[in-house]
Amino acid sequence: MSSLAQSLAQPLAESVVQSVDWLAVAPPTVTAVVALAVLVADLFVEERKKAVLGWTSVAGLAAALLLLLPLLDGDRSTFCLTGDADVCSYTADRFTLVIQFLVLGGALLAALLSVTALKDANKELPEGEFWFLLLSSAAGAALLPASRDLATLIVALEVASLPAFALVGLRHGDRKSSEAALKFFLSSVTATAVSLMGISFVYASTSTLYLTQIADRIQHVDGQLQTLTQTGVVLTLIGFAFKTAAVPFHFWVPDTYVGAPLPVAAYLSVVGKAVGFTGLILITVIALPSYADVWGPALAALAALTMTVGNVGALRQQATRAYSAVRLLAWSSVGQAGYLLVPIAAAAYSDDAERSIGSTVAYALMYAAVNLGAFAVAALVGRTKPLNRISDYRGLYARNPLSALILAFFLLCLAGLPPGIIGLFAKVTVFSAAVDAGLGWLAVIMAVNVVIALFYYLQWTTLLFRAPEGEAVSHIVPAPLTAAMALTGVVGIALSGAPQLILRFADTGLF
Repeated sequence: MSSLAQSLAQPLAESVVQSVDWLAVAPPTVTAVVALAVLVADLFVEERKKAVLGWTSVAGLAAALLLLLPLLDGDRSTFCLTGDADVCSYTADRFTLVIQFLVLGGALLAALLSVTALKDANKELPEGEFWFLLLSSAAGAALLPASRDLATLIVALEVASLPAFALVGLRHGDRKSSEAALKFFLSSVTATAVSLMGISFVYASTSTLYLTQIADRIQHVDGQLQTLTQTGVVLTLIGFAFKTAAVPFHFWVPDTYVGAPLPVAAYLSVVGKAVGFTGLILITVIALPSYADVWGPALAALAALTMTVGNVGALRQQATRAYSAVRLLAWSSVGQAGYLLVPIAAAAYSDDAERSIGSTVAYALMYAAVNLGAFAVAALVGRTKPLNRISDYRGLYARNPLSALILAFFLLCLAGLPPGIIGLFAKVTVFSAAVDAGLGWLAVIMAVNVVIALFYYLQWTTLLFRAPEGEAVSHIVPAPLTAAMALTGVVGIALSGAPQLILRFADTGLF
């Protein structure tokens, strides 16, 4: 090679070749590696020993959670531009670790629910494929909060979403499951297409995919490019609104939750929602702070609409008790999404955007624990009542007192009533974020919706303690379900005793 070629190749090599901080990327990497290991092992494990795949998956998720502990000592970044350590594709900061804890913890609890569900499914669900898809989706969800460029963000979003489509439709020969998977797939593909078009417009006007560089350069865009940029911002917001199930992009949620296997519905209600909100936070607060006058009012309107439609939809399910409890939880999750949007919208108006984002993260942590706990009890009832109707919960206290008390506690947390102090504390935190940002009208709408939600949460709670119809038969609680209910119950009760801990933990350090 000539000296001229060598001199040109040397700086190119320096800009491309870089070391990888394997500790920083360990949580999603371990999850992905275990997913591949489970898929390969499925080829060799005998049918009667397939349960080992489930417990291997649970162990892998637990190991990924433990790998978050060494990252608490400080921020770590990797895949950075040479000569600019502040411009990186992957950053493991406080915000990343909190969301990864939420995602991996939610996936672990969903896995515990799945161990029992797969055993009861009588070969209806292929175990190897199920565990591979669940872990693959969890790996993508864990990668997303660390993404600091748009390419990595979209790749992580799709890695989290694509396996979820298959999980929803994994029941062989089940029409509801197939219809739910198709509806989920079409809505998500549309959201991705809209997001990609918006991102391409933003890239065309800023010539960069890194979030921090976009934030700097987008302020100086003018002329015809400004129209292109504004269009890109709006399209990107619409795409992520689909992912968060914000109204009017929520239509896929009820049918998808009812058609999916119950552990998958639980997973989507927490991890799927966390993926959407995390992406929305990164796009708005990190990449587009100078366009707060665009996304702030839009998210505030979406929050008001989402919480209202979600709670009214859940209230309608109480018109007849033939409706599924899972469908009620699905509409409830839409309403909860509205509450989660409030602090993100408030960040556009607040002088302390980090505090507003911390309110969303704190609420998401509370919601994850109690909602997964409610799904765990629903999984228990569903073992003997496959339709899982609201009326099937009548007299649960007579059949299984502990499960009834735990479900009542979770419902009161979601309603924001004592003894579910953590639910009340989280709602007050979100409410104060809106008031501090000057969004008094949004706080009023939220207060009205909290009152609406009280009706259906309390009606379900009182049904648990009524006299059962027919002879009361106690439920046998499998060990994985017991573990899931115990973990969520302990977390909910502990945080109700010391609710300030969740705010300290949710101190994101995003800025």
